[in-house]
Amino acid sequence: MQELLTITFVLQTLRITIPYLLPSLGAVYSEKGGVVNIALEGILLSGAFAAAAGTYYSGNVLFGILCGVVAGILISLIHSIITITFKANQIVSGIALNIFAFGLTKFFCKILFGSSSNSERIPGLETLDLPFNPFLLICVLILAVTYFMIYKTKFGLRLRAVGENPEAADSLGINVSRVRYIGVIISGALGGLGGAWLAMDQHSFTDGMSAGRGYIALAAMIIGKWNPLGAAAACLLFGLAESFTLQFQDSGIPTQFIQVLPYVLTIIVLAGFIGKANPPAADGIPYEKKD
Repeated sequence: MQELLTITFVLQTLRITIPYLLPSLGAVYSEKGGVVNIALEGILLSGAFAAAAGTYYSGNVLFGILCGVVAGILISLIHSIITITFKANQIVSGIALNIFAFGLTKFFCKILFGSSSNSERIPGLETLDLPFNPFLLICVLILAVTYFMIYKTKFGLRLRAVGENPEAADSLGINVSRVRYIGVIISGALGGLGGAWLAMDQHSFTDGMSAGRGYIALAAMIIGKWNPLGAAAACLLFGLAESFTLQFQDSGIPTQFIQVLPYVLTIIVLAGFIGKANPPAADGIPYEKKD
């Protein structure tokens, strides 16, 4: 019985970690290239809504997941145009897109489902009739691919170069804007995939269901020192903390106090690690090409 409870707790922790891990890995791509993507919160929310709507109207779970990824890419593309092409402030752009996504999902939820707060119930991944959770395997694969891409490939070298010294990268013939665009779009795709997982896991879209996960994913990336493996470890820590809060819901402790614990943990860990974490030198700085 104890072993069964332990296995259940571990699986629950891994399930909760997924919507932190995917956008956090996406943030690594974006910030390694020098673009801060605070819009991950809105990307998660948009991905969840698009996945729920796509699944409900098509009846196909895989199509719904694809819709979630596409929605994430579209939001990240807007962020790219604003910050890379027009060189606007990246923090302001990200916050504006989060607000935009919050309002947009409520608007279309009302149109498509007759309610601005939640969608109709949709099928989850269990309908694929697989003996394992495909998202867990996908996350492990994406983590391995991300580490390999960033540290072992030419693209990864160029991505890190434009994030550290875009002037030097430009002088070597690297198209700084193109590389940054690719990094941000990949972050959007992964964030949208994380949102799709939220919708599939909860069998519906709920207003504001991202619930700060995009911000915590960014914090996890910072704690992980902009390294995919470090970000994954930090996400697992937050998943573990949230899993513990679920275990204590029936303990008599006020629910509000329990729900705030993951965010308190975020502040505590950031306070301990932020001074030791050095971002890419050009992170958050728009690049002006000199003629």
